[in-house]
Amino acid sequence: MRRGGYRIGLLRSERMPVPVVIVGNITVGGSGKTPLVIHLALALRKLGRRPGIVSRGYRGGSAGVTEVLADSDPAVLGDEPVLLARRSGCPVFVGRDRPAAARALLAAHPECDLILTDDGLQHYRLQRDVELAVFDQRGVMNGWCLPAGPLREPVSRLTQVDAVVINGSAVSPAPTVDRPLFRMSLLGEKFHRLDDPRIECSPADLAGRNLHAVAGIGAPERFFEQLRSMRLSFTANTFPDHHDFSATDLDYAGDAILTTEKDAVKLARLSLPLPVWVLPVTAEVSPDLAAFVLETLNGRPPA
Repeated sequence: MRRGGYRIGLLRSERMPVPVVIVGNITVGGSGKTPLVIHLALALRKLGRRPGIVSRGYRGGSAGVTEVLADSDPAVLGDEPVLLARRSGCPVFVGRDRPAAARALLAAHPECDLILTDDGLQHYRLQRDVELAVFDQRGVMNGWCLPAGPLREPVSRLTQVDAVVINGSAVSPAPTVDRPLFRMSLLGEKFHRLDDPRIECSPADLAGRNLHAVAGIGAPERFFEQLRSMRLSFTANTFPDHHDFSATDLDYAGDAILTTEKDAVKLARLSLPLPVWVLPVTAEVSPDLAAFVLETLNGRPPA
């Protein structure tokens, strides 16, 4: 009904003076959107574009629209926006009102010629030029919309996106939907110390130690499987997505804590009894998604 309201003009949407690329999903929970936004931001910059990033700042305590810097407080502006600011090198603005956040970004950084949004497929107030839907190995699960299932919108919504991105080796969640399909892998080979990222170690350096793996992300098992693929043994500790950690949460006995980049931005402000090793990941996408986005924006059929 809400989408219909936008289609017939009862609800108003807003177009930006630069193209808008939505990276979202139709499922609840993390599917790899943030690493994909980082990948696209870096790839588009290599292709000569100057992207900015807009995010809601989920679970952050800030009201209104705010610019996010690499040293911003994740408790105020959200863990994912801080990670985006650190990894992408692009201007990042957060706000529940995404059109207002996009306007503020362009006013502060007029050099930006494209906006990427981390999530927001269902935020129809912001008009978009390209829509990318991301899935992980969970697919569409039971295929029902909320509250009976995990879907924000029905599977038929995929017929309207510009491309589907599969995170991992899962099959297409909707094989009958004829949309361009891209494959994404999250690669991580070395850990770095939370308190000094210049200090690195390999999985072999951590083998045989008493390790605790900590994940407060949408799909924590994906992180644990990655550690197992490195032949590491550990105690898995799962927390809710966007969890606001306290030192008592991680009062473990052992040799070290392993965690994700997203969790690390919040753990950095805590005094913890064990050294913390962070596993940064880089998204690789095949075929070239950044080139596809630009071809779509330029009105040419993808090669």
